[in-house]
Amino acid sequence: MDKIGVVLCGLGFGAAFAPIYREHPDVKFIGLFDTNAGLMKEVAERFGITRLYGSYEEVLSDPEVDAIHLVTPIPVHEEQTVRALESGKHCACTVPMSLTLEGIKAIVKAQKASGKTYMLMETTLYTRQYLNAKRLYEAGELGRLQLLRGVHYQDMENWPEYWLGLPPMYYATHAMSPIAALAGARIERVVCFGSGEMRPELRCRYANPFPAESALLRFENGLTGEVTRTLFETARQYLEGFYVYGSKASLEWGCKDSDDLTMTRLIHAGHRGWETPSESLRSPAVYKNLPEAIRRFTLSEGGYDPTQPEKSLSEGAPSGHHGSHPHLVHELVRCIIEDRAPAIALDFACNVSAAGILTHASALAGGKELEVPKFH
Repeated sequence: MDKIGVVLCGLGFGAAFAPIYREHPDVKFIGLFDTNAGLMKEVAERFGITRLYGSYEEVLSDPEVDAIHLVTPIPVHEEQTVRALESGKHCACTVPMSLTLEGIKAIVKAQKASGKTYMLMETTLYTRQYLNAKRLYEAGELGRLQLLRGVHYQDMENWPEYWLGLPPMYYATHAMSPIAALAGARIERVVCFGSGEMRPELRCRYANPFPAESALLRFENGLTGEVTRTLFETARQYLEGFYVYGSKASLEWGCKDSDDLTMTRLIHAGHRGWETPSESLRSPAVYKNLPEAIRRFTLSEGGYDPTQPEKSLSEGAPSGHHGSHPHLVHELVRCIIEDRAPAIALDFACNVSAAGILTHASALAGGKELEVPKFH
């Protein structure tokens, strides 16, 4: 297989991926589907895409479609993923994987039976902040990892109805994934406490009383991680952040979503003993592993200057989700063509998704310690 055909399903946030697929050199066509026909037409006209579908069933039955990228509402992720895999299509899906452990099991079963790729499209594993932190850790700059923290603060008050009252940890992968990937070990046990009080009308759909939840994660290699999530009635600006504390140095992101990393080093200052000086560490966009045709998508619209490509890519403002979108597209396309597992492997996707589900269960049980199962 030299090139693949992809259909993008769900064009609210999903529309951001359309031009990246269109320009990727290994994509033979990009098709679109959304239940909102007007939105689908608008996106198609904006990006010059002519392949449109009238239903999800039509997408599944098209023999020319190799892969489906789901950017659809959370409650349908499990069903649509299973149907995609069972129809013989590779499937990528935005987070979370599922809202239940049974849903995760169903996806694993469908993937094993079909032999097709499943990839969780976790943006935080390709942000400029994470990629720069990963590089520094792998270069030995941080020393031994001692403690990990992840946070995700977001207000969902005016979002579609299915978000209202959602348990914070059901949408915890943005906070868990960076620290789990850096830990290099699966999450084996969780403990979580809920905090605050949700107003009554937000409790109806999910019977969730907590606007905020805080968890401890125990990794199989002995490391501990802390995770905090908020979704409603908590006055905090948006942030997907992580904190990595090592024996030589630590990295922190952040206070604001647009921040670079802060590095703190542990140094011996002679007769003054140990000191911990800090500095702001620039986190430029990462692009050199991408095909030239899609490198510009690491930047916000209008930030790329074709007459000064290296300069603009190195200094421009990152695009949505901190420049992660073209990396996700490229990894999906290449893992299918190369017939290999994606970098965001199925067992990793299952682990962080299940940990989110179980941390909420722990909070409802007053902080009961729960074991995260293995799925395959």
